[in-house]
Amino acid sequence: MAHIVVVGAGLGGMPAAYELRELLPAEHKVTVVNATDTFQFTPSNPWVAVGWRQRAETTLPIAPYLEKKGIAFVGKAVAAIDAAANRLTLDGGDTLDYDYLVLTTGPRLAFDEVPGAGPHGGHTHSVCTVGHAEMFFQDYEKFLQDPGPIVIGAMPGASCFGPAYEFAFIVDADLRKRKLRHKVPMTYVTSEPYIGHLGLGGVGDSKSMLESELRNHDIKWVTNAKTTKVEAGRLFATELDDLGAARKEHELPFKLSMMLPAFKGVDAVAAVPGLCNPRGFVLIDEFQRSKAHKNIFSAGVCVAIPPVEATPVPTGAPKTGYMIETMASAIAHNIVDELAGRPVTAKGTWNAICLADMGDTGAAFVALPQIPPRNVNWFKKGKWVHLAKIAFEKYFIRKMKTGNSEPVYEKYVLKALGIVRLADR
Repeated sequence: MAHIVVVGAGLGGMPAAYELRELLPAEHKVTVVNATDTFQFTPSNPWVAVGWRQRAETTLPIAPYLEKKGIAFVGKAVAAIDAAANRLTLDGGDTLDYDYLVLTTGPRLAFDEVPGAGPHGGHTHSVCTVGHAEMFFQDYEKFLQDPGPIVIGAMPGASCFGPAYEFAFIVDADLRKRKLRHKVPMTYVTSEPYIGHLGLGGVGDSKSMLESELRNHDIKWVTNAKTTKVEAGRLFATELDDLGAARKEHELPFKLSMMLPAFKGVDAVAAVPGLCNPRGFVLIDEFQRSKAHKNIFSAGVCVAIPPVEATPVPTGAPKTGYMIETMASAIAHNIVDELAGRPVTAKGTWNAICLADMGDTGAAFVALPQIPPRNVNWFKKGKWVHLAKIAFEKYFIRKMKTGNSEPVYEKYVLKALGIVRLADR
């Protein structure tokens, strides 16, 4: 009997556990370990932050749904990983042995890299967790009584730019509905070298289309922005030129700000010798397997993916939901094959597919593969994207409740968009 332990119960960990349980013979055990006892659908956090969703609509308790499928659950954070002994130490001192370890931890949010940033003791908000989104909404309700400037964007080293654009347009749409938009100057501040870069070197017409949308919504922007510090009501950023030299200093006033941070690997994972790069992201081979520890696999935001290109201010490559789910599926198939004595062959896709809500419309982009040159480089906008994202939210949460492990993108989204055939695994 083998014991497979999945650390992390998010967009990668829950599907991985479900698929492992579905594919493995009953004598093998699957356990999920997560720091909290709640699954949260992270893509809905921008809606939570403006009151369009409540926590109860975008989260669910983990244990009952996993246990219905015969998957054990431990609701504790991992304090240390002893890769040589195949053992986890949990908060409180308990230990858990494994034969295979699947790391889907997500990132550590590196607010500390910019003085004064972050919702815990700093002056900026985040929508990276549902708790952070709720904190923004608490301040947003007060802000609505006495509006003023808003700054939204992404810090140096950030890799997840889609939600920053998404949130800027969602806030704009909410303020327009409340007849308050005219009282709120908005600025989008980003480490991207140009609008629509997205950490991907641009996708199709993303630059011109997003610039046009920002202009049409009267949102100013600063690109190549190296945010250096944040004080109460003021964000400081150095705008660099294409060669990385300082071009202009910005001191931007705000009454409310949401700035996505750079990501790093979580401490327990980053501390394992030979497992990670200097930022704490897991180094994997083409089969999602650690290069140093062959019984450790990893998927999602916690894996090391090189930037698409060098930029004056550091930017990372995003890991979108489609990519994460195919990584998780590949891991499940490869562990099953190893246990059966077969060579591993399954690979996750390096394709980027994203549906970004913009309040009452939306933008969708597809980069196949993520790293250029690409077979497909596609960016479109329309009200259908807003509706598609709502539908996907409902689908995915239902999927986590029912334990269905099939990536929806392969069967529906890609075919519906009319872009490609079923994606290769």
